[in-house]
Amino acid sequence: MTKKEFVEKYAEKTGLTKKEALVQLDSFLNIIEETLSKEGTVQFIGWGSFETRITKERIGRNPKTGVETTIPSRRVVKFKVGKLLADKVNK
Repeated sequence: MTKKEFVEKYAEKTGLTKKEALVQLDSFLNIIEETLSKEGTVQFIGWGSFETRITKERIGRNPKTGVETTIPSRRVVKFKVGKLLADKVNK
């Protein structure tokens, strides 16, 4: 499902216009982005949680040339599914 398709379905379910639905979705996603960049965790009980983790610096290899290179440490976002969502997906 694309963002456009999601906005259309969300507008249908809520009775909002597509423009209003898009504004709400963008606001929701911006709050998650801001929270992850500052605090590192967004949790929806039963549904799942997003958290940031720091990967360690490591050695990688260019598969084409075989040259080793250092891949720097960085923050990544991980999602852990909650029990309610996992149960619904596995029905």
